[in-house]
Amino acid sequence: MSEASVLYDNPGPRTRRNILIGSVVFGVLAVAGLYFFVYLPLDENGQFDAEKWAPLVDPGNEDFADVWSLLGQGFQNTLIAAVLAIVASLVLGTLLAILRFRLKELAHGPRGSTAGRQTFLGLAWVLNLISRVFVEFFRGLPVLLTIFFVARILPEYGVDLSPRLFLVIGLALYNMVVIGEILRSGMANLPPGQKEAADAIGLSGLQTALTILLPQAFRIMLPALISQIVVVLKDTSLGFIISYLEALRMGQFIIQELGNPIQVYVVIAVIYIAVNYAVSRLAVYVQRRVARGRKTPPGAEVPDVTKPTPLAGAPAGEGGAAVG
Repeated sequence: MSEASVLYDNPGPRTRRNILIGSVVFGVLAVAGLYFFVYLPLDENGQFDAEKWAPLVDPGNEDFADVWSLLGQGFQNTLIAAVLAIVASLVLGTLLAILRFRLKELAHGPRGSTAGRQTFLGLAWVLNLISRVFVEFFRGLPVLLTIFFVARILPEYGVDLSPRLFLVIGLALYNMVVIGEILRSGMANLPPGQKEAADAIGLSGLQTALTILLPQAFRIMLPALISQIVVVLKDTSLGFIISYLEALRMGQFIIQELGNPIQVYVVIAVIYIAVNYAVSRLAVYVQRRVARGRKTPPGAEVPDVTKPTPLAGAPAGEGGAAVG
């Protein structure tokens, strides 16, 4: 019996026919709606005229080189800010995950009898509470406001940076707490036997987190991490609020000169979709490689654990059993 038939009954001929008819009707209605409510209004307003698209798609147009020069600079700035923000978010998020994981362990650990032990646990509890408030504050604050406040508050204290660095700091503050919680939850949900085994061989809590739990959390939570990286890449478009010359800001300059907002935004959207799709496919490839690396290599001999193994240096009898 197939897995699908266990979950639900296979549709009969009448049900399949109804599904086909419903799909065809929905498809026709969708195409008709796009034609009457999207295509016709745009066509009546001249949005499909060649003169509006030529600066973006016709290399022979006099504005083509300037337009793509601006878009190229914008996407270059976008990618630079995205890479810096991603690296900062991953590094700071990893440190935050380890700190939160250890503080939570210490705060909820066994209570000691000495006053010094109780003071240490009380301090760990307070620090754990502070870190939790920090995470909830930046995770609940919209990333747009985070970027805006960073660019407005830091200069008041004499921190004068470029718009790119303000954007990177704002994105890193928001995404580091998300990545930190992703990794912390990955470490917390690993089987407890791994930590117990690490304790048994004398590893400290920090060594256990760094060498045993964290690498597994990265591997397990890789899809969620890649999704967050895509979010960082898309959120760089919010740099317009602090006048950072990223792709969307450059697109606004082009629109002011040529007066074709729909065409420019469509091209920018297509490029964003292509880049994000490439990142997503890269994530799938990396995930498959990691999963393949955990399997037994092709051609490798898998030991049969059902048979007894001879003792070293002892002669083997029939069936491979050790001769006493």
